[in-house]
Amino acid sequence: MTWRIRDRATFEALRRSGALARRGPVTVTYASVGIAPEPRVAYAVGRRTGKAVTRNRLRRRLRAAVGHVPGLAPGAYLVAAGPEAVEMGFEELKNQVAEAMTRASGRAE
Repeated sequence: MTWRIRDRATFEALRRSGALARRGPVTVTYASVGIAPEPRVAYAVGRRTGKAVTRNRLRRRLRAAVGHVPGLAPGAYLVAAGPEAVEMGFEELKNQVAEAMTRASGRAE
């Protein structure tokens, strides 16, 4: 189970964090700030990706992919996706999200 990021301090910690991993069109930033013990996730899908319908669909697919990642380390994650992610199949997207999240959280430790 993952939680949402809502507070500005966590977004600032993510911005300052050096733990970044990129896998294809998916980029994950990780920060292990003094926050709740569960993983918290925010999503970033830019306007270059397409119209609002396309961006929202990709955001929902990213949310579903994050739900399939086993054993997430506690901390804050920012999952960003580029326009190429729209054309990817769900299995490929899921694998790239999982690998990027694992690498990002491993770099911070």
